[in-house]
Amino acid sequence: MTISSLAPRVDVRRAAERAATKISWLDSKHSFSFGRHHDPANTHHGLLLVNNDDVVRPGAGFETHPHRDMEIVTWVLRGSLVHQDSEGHNGVIYPGLAQRMSAGTGILHSEKNDSWRLAGDVHDEPVHFVQMWVVPDEAGIAPGYEQLEIEGELLSGGLVPVASGMPRHDGAAAIRINNRHAALYAARLEAGQGVRLPEAPFLHLFVPRGAVVLEGAGELGTGDAVRLTATGGQKVTATEAAEILVWEMHATVAA
Repeated sequence: MTISSLAPRVDVRRAAERAATKISWLDSKHSFSFGRHHDPANTHHGLLLVNNDDVVRPGAGFETHPHRDMEIVTWVLRGSLVHQDSEGHNGVIYPGLAQRMSAGTGILHSEKNDSWRLAGDVHDEPVHFVQMWVVPDEAGIAPGYEQLEIEGELLSGGLVPVASGMPRHDGAAAIRINNRHAALYAARLEAGQGVRLPEAPFLHLFVPRGAVVLEGAGELGTGDAVRLTATGGQKVTATEAAEILVWEMHATVAA
C-alpha cells in the first residue's frame, strides 16, 4: 500500500492499555513493543518505534548500554536526568530542554537521576520523562548529540518544534534529527487553550500529563495517545493544564 492510498483513521490508545515494566527503581509504560513486551501487531506507527513514559527514582537509572542506528529524543516533564555517552557528551536534561542522541554506527550511554553528583544537594524527586525513538534516514552515520533550551518558546502555548529533520524547520527552535520525514512538537496548554494538529500521513499524539479533548475523538487523559493516519488538522483543547507531544511523519517503517 502506498502512502497516497492510506485510509483515514483515528486510533485512540488508552493509558491502561500500555505494557508496563515496574521494578524497584523504574516505572515504565510502553506505547509500542519494547524489551520483553513484544506484540507483532504493535511495533511502530509511521517512523516512531518507541514512546516510553518513564519514572526513575532518585539515585537510580539506566546503566551504560548500547544503541545503534536510531534517533533518540528525550523529553523531561519533571525532575532532571543525567546523560553521559561514549562520545564524550555529558548533560543534565530538565523540563524545557530538548535533547537528541543519534546512535549511528554505535554508541554507549547512561541515563540516571543523580544530577547532585555533578553539582548541588542530594534530592529525593523522581524524574519523569518520555523517551521516543525514530529510525534515521540512513544507517551507519556518525553518532551525535544535541540539546537546546526551548522553555521560552513553550510559553506561547502553541505547538513548538522540539526535534525535526524536515527542511522547513531549518533555523527554527528545533534540534535536528536525521530523518527528513519526521518532526516532534510539544505544547503546554492551560485550560481552554487549544492547538491544531498538522496534516500528515502519520501523526502520533501523546498526553504525558493533564487532560485534553481531541476534535472528533473526545476526551484524552494522562497517558492516553492517538495514532492518526492520513488525516490531521483537528483541534486539541485542554480541559485542564496539560502538555502534549505530537509526531508529524511523512513516511513509515518498511514492512
